[in-house]
Amino acid sequence: MRHHEIDPSAYIENVYGVFTHLSDEDKEEIKAHTTWHRFKKSELIFKEGDKPTGLIVLVAGKVKLFKEGVGGREQIIRMAKPYSMIGYRALFADENYISSVQAIEESVICVIDKVTLYKIMRSNIELTLALLKVVASELGFSNNRTVTLTQKHIRGRLAESLVFLKQTYGFEDDGGTLKVYLSREDLASLSNMTTSNAIRTLSSFAAEDIIHLDGRRIKILDLKKLERISDLG
Repeated sequence: MRHHEIDPSAYIENVYGVFTHLSDEDKEEIKAHTTWHRFKKSELIFKEGDKPTGLIVLVAGKVKLFKEGVGGREQIIRMAKPYSMIGYRALFADENYISSVQAIEESVICVIDKVTLYKIMRSNIELTLALLKVVASELGFSNNRTVTLTQKHIRGRLAESLVFLKQTYGFEDDGGTLKVYLSREDLASLSNMTTSNAIRTLSSFAAEDIIHLDGRRIKILDLKKLERISDLG
């Protein structure tokens, strides 16, 4: 979908289905208290330490959630695709953001006003439970990633990242090229390794005919073998 073709109310029906139980009146109230923002590639959507003003929904584009560690080294925590909620942990915890979010391509977000959202959550238990389910699911994902990034070897970590990108964004029309183009630095950050290790491991996968490299375009030639490397760690 081109960004200028975005349906301004589509997010209500698509965000994990969390708003499907709302009445038409509540949906209209949310729409009336939503602001829209467009970001260019590499622009920050919010940065660590900012205060949430509402629930952010990525409506178009792709973004990365990252945190700066020791020595300013960046660690990508999560990638998001359209109709994902981002930054909600800080919102619901009433805290400042502990990570930053950056657009990796032109992106559009909407922000649902915090006061309006809380008002409807108090009167609609289905919405509250649906949001709680999303939070619990993301917590499980984060726990699994923590184990992966600390226990798997370099090949296993990078293989898992490539599988994760496939699961998140899918393939181009050729059925093999990942529908996301990350720099080697971002791939390394996502996999908790140095850029040089990421480059060497990608080259190794290419030499084994597991993937094909064309600049930032990565085509997966043998998904089962990649998944096996990821599983073995």
